[in-house]
Amino acid sequence: MPATVRTESGLVSGSGSDVQSFKGIPFAAPPLGELRWQPPQKAASWSGTRVCTAFGDDPLQMQRNEGRGPRYSEDCLTLNVWTPGGDKRPVMVWIYGGGFMVGSSSYPMYDGEALARQGVVVVTINYRLGIFGFMAHPALTRESPNRSSGNYGFLDQVAALKWVRENIAGFGGDPNNVTIFGESAGAVSVAAHMISPLSKGLFHRAILQSPAVLRKLYTLGAAEKAAVAVVGSDLAALRAAPAEELLPKTAQIGGPPGLLTAPQPIRMLVDGWVFPEDERAAFLGGHFARVPMLIGGVEAEGPFFVRNMPIKTHADYLAFTQGGFGQFAEEARRLYPARDDAEAVAAVSAFFGDSLFNYGVRGLARLNAKAGQQTYRYLFTRRRGDKATPPSHVEEIPYMFGTLDAPFFGAKPTTNAKDQAMSEAMTGAWTRFAASGDPNGGGLDWPAYDTNRDNYIVFGETIGHGAGWRTREMDFFERVFAAA
Repeated sequence: MPATVRTESGLVSGSGSDVQSFKGIPFAAPPLGELRWQPPQKAASWSGTRVCTAFGDDPLQMQRNEGRGPRYSEDCLTLNVWTPGGDKRPVMVWIYGGGFMVGSSSYPMYDGEALARQGVVVVTINYRLGIFGFMAHPALTRESPNRSSGNYGFLDQVAALKWVRENIAGFGGDPNNVTIFGESAGAVSVAAHMISPLSKGLFHRAILQSPAVLRKLYTLGAAEKAAVAVVGSDLAALRAAPAEELLPKTAQIGGPPGLLTAPQPIRMLVDGWVFPEDERAAFLGGHFARVPMLIGGVEAEGPFFVRNMPIKTHADYLAFTQGGFGQFAEEARRLYPARDDAEAVAAVSAFFGDSLFNYGVRGLARLNAKAGQQTYRYLFTRRRGDKATPPSHVEEIPYMFGTLDAPFFGAKPTTNAKDQAMSEAMTGAWTRFAASGDPNGGGLDWPAYDTNRDNYIVFGETIGHGAGWRTREMDFFERVFAAA
């Protein structure tokens, strides 16, 4: 690698030897002042060489996690690049999760060095969160030439992908071989790029880890109404308000996710421009990008979400199933039985894991395979350090990033040689898929997805194969969502 790389905004320098990193590169102008709640604007140029050896600010958010930026702020539209050098390397662009409320590209478990050592260029991007990234408002819609508001965080992602297209060759990457990958809200974002006309041609493969998809989105009008009820109608006052004053209103607008209801309004919404049609309708109608796909989830998705929910007793469970399933309540109770308080919590956990994630994994795998695209499905069951409980939401990320040594939400879980071997297998599979659309190689036998078999590879105690993951439950949710 040269000591400096020229981008469209100016020269940047990084650090490292066999793998170089460039951190905190601006890909858009700071969304401050009048640019609050505007689509991202072009980054200003600079003279001389910009030293990019430290992460930029983490996106403003209520919950403080493991971001390595110097502070949390609205001025967060930066990205990071890890490159092994060379020319026309496959490019992997990571989109973080966090429910569109929390997250940052600077988390230690998202460090791109280990993946870059596999011969790819890794890019991790920031995007605006919460009220700053996804609030729709009638006054914002009126001032928009596209008669749209909200979706600003998604537009940040589009701007970052355009930056990659224009600049990544200087870092040794191939702009014609870009894989977008993400987990949870990041996987929701990957799916959104597959249906948005603004993302057309900006990526060539997709990896979705635990995607909460195939659900009806909020419409622009409904999202505007939800926001006005919390923040009022005075846009000038809202733009002048301190960020810290606005930040807590994110949860008031968003509210908790529903089991079968539309997702919260603080996320992507149908606005007629960024998303001309509903996510569910677009996928079921075949209106999505035809690209190779790698998709999957973890064994126990639900516990991550229900531990803080106000469902603690069997009576809570009965009320939950009646309110959440309506005409399907009795069938739901037979499929997810509970006789006491402990079983009630476990049943609700299974509900959320299936309805939010497992349903989307099977559904998208089926749709993509039926569209004639190479599709590979996985199930992650590895119990880190041979612990007693199955892995929950997020736990596969350090394996596929090769960052098992990084802190994991404030903890340093026990790791053994089997974990390291599984991590090496997964980083190899992910990067081979990015290179060619096929994760096979290095002794890995991963058959393409067959809709009739519903087959997948298992990353568990060892690497194995399975088929028909939770078929009865998935068939149930097919009927439920079809009737919703």
